[in-house]
Amino acid sequence: MSDEPQQRSQGWASREPGTGPRPDPASPAGPQTGPRPGPGAGPGAGPGAGGSDSPRKPTTEQKAKAKSKRRPRPKRTGLRRLVPTWRMLLGTVLGAALLIVGLFALGYFLVQIPSANAAAVKQSNVFLYADGSQLARDGDVNRENVALEHISKDAQHATLAAEDRDFYSESAIDPKAMLRAGWNTVTGKGRQSGSTITQQYVKNYYLGQEQTVTRKVKEFFISVKLDREKSKDEILEGYLNTSYYGRNAYGIQAAAQAYYGVNARDLTVGQGAYLAALLNAPSEYDVIAHPENRAGALARWNYVLDGMVKQKWLTRAARAEVTFPAPHQAKGSAGLSGQRGYLVQAVTAYLTSHRILDEDTLTRGGFRITTTLQKPKQDAFVKAVNDQVMDQLDKKNRKVDTYVRAGGVAIDPSSGKVLAMYGGIDYTRQYVNNATRRDYQVGSTFKPFVFASAVQNGSLTQDGRTITPNTVYDGTDQRPVQGWNGSGYAPENEDGESYGDISVRTATDRSVNSVYAQMAVDVGPANVERTAVALGLPAGTPDLTASPSIALGPATASVLDMAEAYATLANHGRHGAYTLVEKITKDGSESVPLPAEDSAASDRQAVSREAADTTTDMLQGVVDGGTGQAAQNAGRPAAGKTGTAEEDTAAWFAGYTPDLATVVAVMGQDPDTGAHKSLYGALGQARINGGGYPAQIWAQFTQDALEGTDVADFDLQLQPGAEEPEEPAWDPSASESPGGPDGGTVNGGQDGYTQGGVGGSRPAPTHGRTPGRGQGREPDHGRTGGAGGGAGRTGGSGTGTPGGTHPGGTRTGGTTTGGGATGPTTAGSGTTGTTAGPGTTQGTGTGTTTGPTSGLTPRSRH
Repeated sequence: MSDEPQQRSQGWASREPGTGPRPDPASPAGPQTGPRPGPGAGPGAGPGAGGSDSPRKPTTEQKAKAKSKRRPRPKRTGLRRLVPTWRMLLGTVLGAALLIVGLFALGYFLVQIPSANAAAVKQSNVFLYADGSQLARDGDVNRENVALEHISKDAQHATLAAEDRDFYSESAIDPKAMLRAGWNTVTGKGRQSGSTITQQYVKNYYLGQEQTVTRKVKEFFISVKLDREKSKDEILEGYLNTSYYGRNAYGIQAAAQAYYGVNARDLTVGQGAYLAALLNAPSEYDVIAHPENRAGALARWNYVLDGMVKQKWLTRAARAEVTFPAPHQAKGSAGLSGQRGYLVQAVTAYLTSHRILDEDTLTRGGFRITTTLQKPKQDAFVKAVNDQVMDQLDKKNRKVDTYVRAGGVAIDPSSGKVLAMYGGIDYTRQYVNNATRRDYQVGSTFKPFVFASAVQNGSLTQDGRTITPNTVYDGTDQRPVQGWNGSGYAPENEDGESYGDISVRTATDRSVNSVYAQMAVDVGPANVERTAVALGLPAGTPDLTASPSIALGPATASVLDMAEAYATLANHGRHGAYTLVEKITKDGSESVPLPAEDSAASDRQAVSREAADTTTDMLQGVVDGGTGQAAQNAGRPAAGKTGTAEEDTAAWFAGYTPDLATVVAVMGQDPDTGAHKSLYGALGQARINGGGYPAQIWAQFTQDALEGTDVADFDLQLQPGAEEPEEPAWDPSASESPGGPDGGTVNGGQDGYTQGGVGGSRPAPTHGRTPGRGQGREPDHGRTGGAGGGAGRTGGSGTGTPGGTHPGGTRTGGTTTGGGATGPTTAGSGTTGTTAGPGTTQGTGTGTTTGPTSGLTPRSRH
């Protein structure tokens, strides 16, 4: 064997650079000749020098060459190209899954639970009478939210049986139901929702009813999120309060009232199942409105009951006993027609003005407001106005009758609660509430405030005499007031009547302007104003100004304001701010705090008891023998005052018994323009005055409102000197006509005296008088002692005993003459009135007249 290196076999793979033995540089570079070495020859053939017979492993290059020599894979041809491989399918599924998960996550985080839509949160405010019966609802949406515990379990289960039987166990989304509903819709089996209760609630409360892809996507994500954030009970409560049941009823509470007149908590199994059936087709399944659909409604009702049995919410035995509960007759929306609108308006104004609820909060609704109004008294007020005025109008033949309006308020003096209110002809025909408006003069109903202020302030006349009911004033017509630093003021008495010297009591009976204007100056107009405000008139009452004219009532306080002030007088001078609200709840449970009843602002002594009670004593005389005698028909001890606005645009009667203070006004208003109109000729009468129709309404209402209650007498503590008459010098030539302000005959002169009495005559009653408590009658100044009656202002003739008791002496009857339309004539001769003892008077006589007695009917005093 040669020692020279062997030639490399051509079949070997080339070595990597830098590996293996290098050739000898001296060997020839050209190709070698000679025989090809056998396998395994040459260096490196084996571990030893001599090599090995074992096969050598193929190199990488050899593998590549071998692979390239293999047969190529055939290409996919024909339809096979359209069939995806399993790798493609797997990749597509995984990619789609990842995409869906990503989109779901994105949607979940992007779609937030929004605020409730406006339609969902807008509710009616429910107004109730004091006994809990419904007065009215405001707003266009008939909805009242209630807590789930205030909905009967039967009604809850019926709803679940109708809409979502697996509600408490399933998730917010039911894919199977959605697919089933979609398939049924596509195949013509009818449109179906497929939505869970959660989805329906989301649609009702957060979104809307539009059928769009966007809304459905939002509904999906909000439902999932809501199901994680709220309990099932909360979602069910929301659903029941937002679902529509037909008859403009949103929510199960409104539906329970609309169909069965009950609260949701009192729904029976049958009633709850019917309401649940309505959810599927509210209008269609109303068997009253659509009797032709009764079969379909019954089928749905039975489906609900069967579902309750299947879910074990109802036994089969109980199911067999359930009969279909026919709903009530369909009615229009409660609305605000008639008196309802006025009452709601007054209550709303009370809540906002007293800052119990602000206007925005109240507008959003959902409040259940129990008022102080008593339905029997409210009905009695409406009836009295209709009987005495509205039913007597002849609008076809008397245009002035179209102007006639009325307003009234009744208050419990002891509590300040408004018990009844008459606001006008109809809220839908006249928006302004006649009971709360402040644009008509109160007239002579203001005069008692002047006297109460005189007693409260211990006021004196210009010549230093204490002002009491018996203080004498000059009642001459257009007498200039004395002691006033302003411009001259000489008010005119009604019809220009002059009375000469006259007591405050008589001046009150006849509503003499010249006396009260002077008294206002003696008291101080500013003091009078303060007293009126303390009694209950608002400080900002229009035309309530500190001047002598304040006594004549130019102020335009409302009927409600005047009722509050007169209630203070009835309550012995203790002012309890009026209230219209007993209780307020939100969504059936949350209570809204009301002002403290015992706060200083609402319960205080406005004037002394002596000031209030002495005023009451004097006002009893107005009813017993003055311009307010029509109020006697109430059959109760009463005190009151008549009043008439300038140009007879309004006539008032303000009065009270120990139990009830009521003010009534009859007003004139153009129905088209709202302008004030005079009432001359209305109801066929020459004039409308406070002693006429307002007093008649007052009497009927008071009698009906207090029916069945004990008759209470006034318990009065009078000011010193109130029971000691001061006899003025009597001038027989002075006119004693009853035609002063608020004087004359009923419906004839202003605020007339009588209506002919009972059976043509009426002796002066002594309502509220305690025999022997005080002195005898006040000076009669020519009044007859007999019984007189008749209507009209013509003179008459008669015989009688004027009587009249005076300390330490007697008065002899005599003859007085007068006549004509300006003053009735009485010719009397009678026995001497003798004093039988302190506080009593005896006298005899008879009298017959064709008109009212000259002067006022005598009456006993405390």
